[in-house]
Amino acid sequence: MKINNAKTQRIRKALIRWYLEHKRDMPWRETRDPYRIWLSEVMLQQTQVKTVIPYYHRFLERFPTIEDLARADLQDILKMWEGLGYYARARNFHRAAGIVTNDYSGSVPQDWETFIQLPGVGEYTAAAVQSLAFGHPYAVVDGNVKRVLARLFAVADPVNQPKTYKQFKGIAGTLLDRKQPGNFNQAIMELGALICKPAKPLCDQCPVQKECISFLRDRVDEFPKKEKRKPVPTLHMVAGVIRKKGLLLITRRKPEGLLGGLWEFPGGELVAGETAAAGCIRTIRETTGLKVKIDRRLTRVNHAYTHFKITLEAFVCQAQPGSRVRLNGPVDFDWIRPAQVDDYAFPKANLKFMHLIE
Repeated sequence: MKINNAKTQRIRKALIRWYLEHKRDMPWRETRDPYRIWLSEVMLQQTQVKTVIPYYHRFLERFPTIEDLARADLQDILKMWEGLGYYARARNFHRAAGIVTNDYSGSVPQDWETFIQLPGVGEYTAAAVQSLAFGHPYAVVDGNVKRVLARLFAVADPVNQPKTYKQFKGIAGTLLDRKQPGNFNQAIMELGALICKPAKPLCDQCPVQKECISFLRDRVDEFPKKEKRKPVPTLHMVAGVIRKKGLLLITRRKPEGLLGGLWEFPGGELVAGETAAAGCIRTIRETTGLKVKIDRRLTRVNHAYTHFKITLEAFVCQAQPGSRVRLNGPVDFDWIRPAQVDDYAFPKANLKFMHLIE
């Protein structure tokens, strides 16, 4: 897509002027420290700003430098991340911090090729950190940016298809103010967050209204175009709060994969036609080797992940005398007092019924 140079200049000036007047106060906008900017970008992936801010402050209090993070135990990091979700972000950030500390003397790489090779760093994160921390001219492309561009230029291709990413990246790169790449990137993302919203955009407050093709054609509601996704499946899960002599059994998931490294109350997925109680007994036996007796149903919780949802039934169980733990799947276990649950990092689904445990 060819964009008139005069139009490009008008968009740049209007966006940056608007941003400097209306930008929200965020702690990571008060620093050029690449570690802190990088942390914010990792936390903000798939997560709202209001949720991230308290986590950001607590995390930096515990790990103020990248060297502190590199030296930390992964379990301590996961505990600080508990409830924020998408735990692979924390694991990858920890690994990347170790590489930066050991291979680059604690200095975050200032070149694209080196930085993007670090664990968990994709094109968006690389563009954000390189532009915001170092002033390098790389355009960010996220959901907000694609929505703004789709409306601004009436892009007919769907924004939620990987094959269209290159097109949006090209447009963003053309518009990018190479003298102020950090401000421009934040401006276009801020516009998408505050003005050019997914529903009911505030066109009357938009600084680039006069340049917006979909607005001028009265077609804003038609953009961005999206292809329909398949319905999100729901999995039916069970978990057992297993008691033995006043202690509770928790198991730790393998380090990689979904919720890797987190502790949880053992259980698993129901099979077709199976009752929740029977499934709880079966999955506990299969994953821990324990034979249990169910005392009572604790509760049911619902939780959503990116590509699926779960309905989880939790039960209070008693370990049968003489039954011993023999793990099959989990990599570790511990018998803890109820008051010790705060010392371990648990998935959000477990946290939702934690307050019911006596």
